[in-house]
Amino acid sequence: MTETTPCPCGSGQTFEACCGPIISGAVPAPTAEALMRSRYSAYATGAIEHVRRTLCAAQRDDFDHEAATAWSRNSQWLGLDIRATEAGGEADQRGMVDFTASFALDGVPQQHSEKAEFRREDGAWVYVDGQVRGNPTVRREAPKTGRNDPCPCGSGKKFKKCCGR
Repeated sequence: MTETTPCPCGSGQTFEACCGPIISGAVPAPTAEALMRSRYSAYATGAIEHVRRTLCAAQRDDFDHEAATAWSRNSQWLGLDIRATEAGGEADQRGMVDFTASFALDGVPQQHSEKAEFRREDGAWVYVDGQVRGNPTVRREAPKTGRNDPCPCGSGKKFKKCCGR
């Protein structure tokens, strides 16, 4: 990336003024949010070793470098939206970042929404774990329509001969 390339994290800064130095290891992430932004930018730029290096020690051994590299290469990274943060400042030991990462995989737009937990290990911010947010489970209020029941659309036909095809 050049000195004028916008940072993939969407901060409005250039890559070299934002996530580049954190990804290269030249400077530590000052906050949990800065680490989250650098991890997104690492996926966007293929710097997967940074993603592994910034996992907590307990998760580092289970990191699938090959799968993460494939996901990074096969995705078009569309943007990062930081929805909220809790703690995670320069003086904190723990923090939370609620984010949505947008990307397209095989041309299909997708979003990964997560409430991520960070903490400091040996003074450096690391990713600990996260709760992925998805669509809520849809619960059926009415009983399921049987194949031989009248179709709920009102056609007068059996469900299996109408909308149940």
